[in-house]
Amino acid sequence: MEHAASANVVVYPKGMREIVKYTKDRYKNPVMYITENGYSDVNNQTLPLQEALRDKGRKDYVQKHLVSLLKAIKEDGANVKGYFAWALTDNLEWQLGYSVRFGLYLVDFQDNLKRYPKESAKWYSKFLAKN
Repeated sequence: MEHAASANVVVYPKGMREIVKYTKDRYKNPVMYITENGYSDVNNQTLPLQEALRDKGRKDYVQKHLVSLLKAIKEDGANVKGYFAWALTDNLEWQLGYSVRFGLYLVDFQDNLKRYPKESAKWYSKFLAKN
């Protein structure tokens, strides 16, 4: 479930390609970096660890946006030099505390801050390795 903090942001993966292509065409293909792109969800502390690691919403979001970005680079010739996920690990959000999760890695705030790769982290790692 997407958290209310992000619910007002329309999820439109094709928009990634469109805005990058627009920037390329409008500003003579400058070097571009995509920063803090990602997905938040509710921190449901009652979920068992293995279920919490199955972050299908985040994985789908990252996958669709990166595939769209890759098309902008390979098919449209956009000069994108970097992409940064919203957060590598779950962390403190200034207004919402630890009630939302942002990261590709789950941080167990109850067990000495142990970190576990979510499905989104595994997909992202494979994507980077082959692209």
